[in-house]
Amino acid sequence: MHIRQLGRAGLFLIVLLVAAAAAAAQGRAPIRYTLRFTAPQTNYIEVEAVIPTGGRPSVDLFMAVWTPGSYLVREYERHVEAVTASAGGRALDVQKPVKNRWRVTTGGAGEIRLTYRVFSHEMTVRTNWVDADVALINGAPTFITLLEHDRPHDVTLILPPAWKASVSALPNAPGGAPNHYLAADYDTLVDSPIVAGNPAIHTFTVDGKPHHLVLAGPSGSFDGAVAAADLERIVQAARKFWGSLPYDRYVFFNLLTEASDGLEHRNSVMMMTSRWKMTTRPAYVEWLSLASHEYFHAWNVKRLRPIELGPFEYEKESYPRSLWIAEGLTDYYADLLVRRAGLTVEWEYVGGLLSDAIRTLQSTPGRLVQSVEMASFDAWIKHYRPDENSVNTAISYYTKGAVLGFVLDARIRAATGGAKSLDDVMRLAFARYSGARGYTPEQFRQTASEVAGTDLGAWFKTALETTDEIDYKPALEWYGLEFAPPQPGKSPGWLGAKTKVEAGRLLVENVPRGTPGHAAGLNAGDEILAIDDFRVLPEKLDERLQSYRPGQQVTLLVARREELKRLPIALGAEPSETWMLVPRRNATPEQRAHLEAWLR
Repeated sequence: MHIRQLGRAGLFLIVLLVAAAAAAAQGRAPIRYTLRFTAPQTNYIEVEAVIPTGGRPSVDLFMAVWTPGSYLVREYERHVEAVTASAGGRALDVQKPVKNRWRVTTGGAGEIRLTYRVFSHEMTVRTNWVDADVALINGAPTFITLLEHDRPHDVTLILPPAWKASVSALPNAPGGAPNHYLAADYDTLVDSPIVAGNPAIHTFTVDGKPHHLVLAGPSGSFDGAVAAADLERIVQAARKFWGSLPYDRYVFFNLLTEASDGLEHRNSVMMMTSRWKMTTRPAYVEWLSLASHEYFHAWNVKRLRPIELGPFEYEKESYPRSLWIAEGLTDYYADLLVRRAGLTVEWEYVGGLLSDAIRTLQSTPGRLVQSVEMASFDAWIKHYRPDENSVNTAISYYTKGAVLGFVLDARIRAATGGAKSLDDVMRLAFARYSGARGYTPEQFRQTASEVAGTDLGAWFKTALETTDEIDYKPALEWYGLEFAPPQPGKSPGWLGAKTKVEAGRLLVENVPRGTPGHAAGLNAGDEILAIDDFRVLPEKLDERLQSYRPGQQVTLLVARREELKRLPIALGAEPSETWMLVPRRNATPEQRAHLEAWLR
């Protein structure tokens, strides 16, 4: 009893301290930014920042070198130019002691005026883009701030005459002026992108909370009303999963740029896609999956996070081992919630999206080299910097994490006779570790074991820390599934290399380990010219290989750094495993019930 009371008292004290810190931050004078786009066609943002100094003789300022959710040092300051400072109309001395910091000698002024320009012409969800029609403004590559950044940040946009509006998940600043926002602190500022121009906005409400689909760019065949209705169903499915919505308002940004990517934020998501994404069923399902993935992050990552991912160190790397949870399990649930929302049919998910993830993992030689925890730890140097040998040395924590989610979910269901699932693990982890706490890898494992009612430690150790092959049998047995047998038919000769056609040339992109091409010394970058001295047209390689049988000896003529080389190759047979999940013909009523309970 005494211990419990002490724990409650300690918790109460922590709450008081957090509240006091928040109040102190709010009591501080804000940094006030004004963003101008005087010539947007030149791709620049002109930034003016009024920064309180507290009367200090000098202040140190910094810019983030990476942005949360994308684990690569991107050196955003490389796009900053013309940094000047003044106070009372008097120019101040500005020095740059390190790559992303500036030291301003204030002369005792209570506030300084900092001006600089940011070149903004990198079309990704984690960088800035400005042209004559639209501006995408991310926090990390835009705002220079004080080292002690727990104070409000006020942002005003001065839009060109041709632009009508800006949109952000940031709260509007007091007074209601358009294009004027107030972030409680720098973390919030970095986590709240802004889009300006002439966006189309589609709004729906769930649990009394507004959700906006913001489309920027010529729409083509992308139907915003249909997409918004489908997003509403995904939000409802996630609401049912988690039990409540953890925000007051949410924004789905969808820039129609012909790029393809997404990045989660606390109360919004930034996506880029093609304006033709809705013209085919597979392409649109892919977009729904992307939106579902990033939206699931509103809980898993933005509020339930690995302990290493907060508080953020914006000037250096942090090294989590749990990105298989943060990203991989999010990937697992992204497709599953699209199914539960009724936006895909059963075998579109099981035999399509889930099977594709398993096939991708099982055809990647790197799965036998890198564990999924090490893939997470090395994200800073591997995941965002793939090369021609990555397929042989690395795996994606997204892909393997999603596949492990499928296997772990079935294991928990089987251990509890269907009473519990991975869903319950996620909800219990959220209840325990969301907010300021975060979880350790061990805490997540213990939570899963607790829900399963059995010690999963040995399974986790093998699945996460080793490169042993995944045992799919228990999951297949629980759901009454199997992998489809190989299709009968004559197998052509197989080279095993991934190729691409570039500028009319047939180039080798990568050569997976264990393939005939790898054994023969075929290299990434080789240009394939001929087989047995007969010319191979760039688009005709697969057709030509149909003329050969597995085991047949051929000579490949390639150009390597302008030198012709002949490589003797014994063609192989393409691996026959399809990794496509299909229902067993003799599945029992119990197995079919398990499958339905999982997918409903």
